[in-house]
Amino acid sequence: MTTWIISDLHLSAQRPAVTQAFLRWLDTEVSQASALYILGDFFEVWVGDDLLQDAEYGRAFLPVVQALRALSAQGVQLYFMHGNRDFLIGEAFAEACGVTLLQDPARLQMAGKSLLLSHGDALCTDDVAYQQFRQQVRSPAWQHAFLSQPLAARIAFAQQARSQSAQNKASQSMQIMDVNGEAVNQLIRDNHYPDVLLHGHTHRPAIHPLLVDQHACERWVLGDWHDTAVVARLDAAAMQLVTLSL
Repeated sequence: MTTWIISDLHLSAQRPAVTQAFLRWLDTEVSQASALYILGDFFEVWVGDDLLQDAEYGRAFLPVVQALRALSAQGVQLYFMHGNRDFLIGEAFAEACGVTLLQDPARLQMAGKSLLLSHGDALCTDDVAYQQFRQQVRSPAWQHAFLSQPLAARIAFAQQARSQSAQNKASQSMQIMDVNGEAVNQLIRDNHYPDVLLHGHTHRPAIHPLLVDQHACERWVLGDWHDTAVVARLDAAAMQLVTLSL
């Protein structure tokens, strides 16, 4: 049966059309699949699992949670990996949706190939300021302190951080925001030379052939969900990148 791998939906109340397109895709395609892997940035922002309990901020996400839960109940295996936008998703969200949380990176054997799955932001090492920020917000101490704040304060912080991020991107080169070649090679070495490294984050869908220490492999990049989405489709015989019209 089919396995789907997606990333970078950036679901939010401000983009209801993307949410509706995703729900239709779940109903028409994923409901017939064996598994779905979500490699981060599923939401535009996530400030804690208690968001789901808030009548004002959480109602936009409830149809997504319910749809995932229904898929899980009918036997579709669901997996989730944190991205840079939703690294605060926790066990409460996972239980509500019926998903299994994955470490980054994660290994997968499919279509006769060994795959290494990652969100991809840790590979953008040329962006030194972001990597410093990433290290800070991924620490248990920072997350505990942040999640102890009232929900409204966390949402205000996230909005300010998004605004600052947009300004930073406008002033940075595209090269800095892409993956670093040596970081990619080192990840492949550290994980015993998988056939395919598959990630999202950069919004630059493509297949890149690589040669790492005389080991031939490929780097597959998923696309973000906007007018179209580029996702990976795998079955027992093959894997491919597929473009979905939204």
